[in-house]
Amino acid sequence: MAKDKELLFLPLGGSGEIGMNLNLYKHAGKWLMVDLGITFADDSLPGIDVLTPDTTFIEGERENLLALVLTHAHEDHLGAVPHLWDRLRCPVYATPFAAAVLERKLLDNGHNKIPITVVDYGEELQIGPFHVTYWPITHSIPEGSALTIRTGAGTVFHTGDWKFDPDPVIGAPTDEEHLRKIGDNGVLAMVCDSTNVFGEGESGSEGAVKESLGRLIAEREGRVVITTFSSNIARIRTAADIAVSTSRTLAVAGRSLLRMIESARAAGYLTDIPKVLRDQDIPLLPRDKVLLLCTGCQGEPRGAMSRIAFHDHPYVDLARGDTVIFSSKMIPGNERAIGTLCNRLVESGIEVLTERSDFVHVSGHPRREELKRMYGYIRPEIAVPVHGEAVHLAEHASLAESLGVPVVVTPSNGRVIRLAPGPVEVVDHVVSGRFAVDDGVLVPTDNEAIRSRRRLMHNGAVVVVMSLQTEQLDVRVSTLGIVSESGANIGDEIGAEIEDQVERLSQNHRHDADLLETLARRAINRVIRAVSQKRPLVDVQVFLPARQTRRLRKKEGVQ
Repeated sequence: MAKDKELLFLPLGGSGEIGMNLNLYKHAGKWLMVDLGITFADDSLPGIDVLTPDTTFIEGERENLLALVLTHAHEDHLGAVPHLWDRLRCPVYATPFAAAVLERKLLDNGHNKIPITVVDYGEELQIGPFHVTYWPITHSIPEGSALTIRTGAGTVFHTGDWKFDPDPVIGAPTDEEHLRKIGDNGVLAMVCDSTNVFGEGESGSEGAVKESLGRLIAEREGRVVITTFSSNIARIRTAADIAVSTSRTLAVAGRSLLRMIESARAAGYLTDIPKVLRDQDIPLLPRDKVLLLCTGCQGEPRGAMSRIAFHDHPYVDLARGDTVIFSSKMIPGNERAIGTLCNRLVESGIEVLTERSDFVHVSGHPRREELKRMYGYIRPEIAVPVHGEAVHLAEHASLAESLGVPVVVTPSNGRVIRLAPGPVEVVDHVVSGRFAVDDGVLVPTDNEAIRSRRRLMHNGAVVVVMSLQTEQLDVRVSTLGIVSESGANIGDEIGAEIEDQVERLSQNHRHDADLLETLARRAINRVIRAVSQKRPLVDVQVFLPARQTRRLRKKEGVQ
């Protein structure tokens, strides 16, 4: 079989996880990349906020990488471009809103202009052996896009993130009849969103949320705060309209929200809403005339909502009788942070409404009935579930099989899948994983510095400085995060043990820096193991009279 006739699919992010999407197609020896997103780190990576896909494999194929095609402007689909484009250096295609968002992100990251081609819906792009067309599909952000990718080996329908929303507030509903026509023309494979596959029914409409929020806010007195995802332009539009209908003034707190509003206006959205005030204007308004829209709906410590809840915001204070509405989904993993925030607000006498108590949010991803309709329109020969954890992909695969899709293949990051010609199967595995963004620098997540931070977080540290001047030994010990069962200062115990060991040495041996360091490490080892199972980071520094320069030793754990 000629390799240049094959159509391959390779995810390097977003298969086996929700977020950090990066999908690759190969045909006629050339690669096409769809999306390049980030995900957010958890507590297992101290000091790290953002993770990107590991692009080592495709960097090695850079001369064959034709383009990056972006489906929409969410962080998990384009957020990694500022971090990784220098490694890839390929043309980028995006709709006007996604291009506006990306350009602002690039400026924030100190990037010069990169080649971004703005694409219109229905426009066919000839990118090497790939014929790519963008089609509008509703999502929780303007200009959500599905792609048809036509090749000599067959057509792929790549859904991107989507839902069927009859009243999306921003933009038009999905043209479902056109989806049927795409299916009529024949589709080899559908690569499809799996996020809400466990949800029965349909995801619901932004228009219905607008109606519900309008009723809830009209019934409230005092200040009302809505916290939501900054990228949800429809929800911003909703807040602006409700502010008018309830005789309130809309104000915004949070830099990312302001930037999204700027990007939306640059792409022709939100141009007709009344003037939006900044948070510093809020103290000038009566409490019952304020509708504040703010960031921090996931409990982010630096988000505006956290600062408000903990009375740390310079302009916004809430009091008994005020209301906070979490108009957002509680993303798995953020439950504790959001719960802490809600408890703090309630303790202050503030009413809190969430998706669990009231109809204040709808998802941007399809539930089971929407997935069934999509399969009915597209009728692919092959189903390829993506954008989900392993359980989501497995459930999606089972659903596709039940709908009569002839072939179902479940991908995972790094697995190369041949879609055509011949049997659909895994033909290779390549390097995949994650890079951590550490102060703007990309490092592997198993980098020594990150491992050291993790070890410090869980095991603490011991620093010993030994100085021998005029035959008098001076030992200073500092500890961090280590507790003695007796309550005694464990640093004093370590110091005493080191002094005891050195006292047993001859005068000549006391001037052997390597020996002193070894004795110190053994003393630390004995004392720590007597009181704890921890293996702290250890740094021993020795100063001798004959060597007036400081001797630094590599940080190592207790042996």
